[in-house]
Amino acid sequence: IFRDQNKYKEAANLLNDALAIREKTLGENHPAVAATLNNLAVLYGKRGKYKEAEPLCKRALEIREKVLGKDHPDVAKQLNNLALLCQN
Repeated sequence: IFRDQNKYKEAANLLNDALAIREKTLGENHPAVAATLNNLAVLYGKRGKYKEAEPLCKRALEIREKVLGKDHPDVAKQLNNLALLCQN
């Protein structure tokens, strides 16, 4: 909702809070952590903050590959998102 209203700062703060909670409660290598990292990377990408977005996207990819395996559809989705960031 905040992203759609161009309230990027509020959205980023909420995602960072969610990330901290998920890392604390689920562990740093949980797929839900990867999902939040990806969402934060997408938000930064939409703001043109590609240097900030790329490491988040790469970390999400590493988690998904480790937990789900390299042939999982979520890994393919993350690779696609990383490619879009690189393209921009």
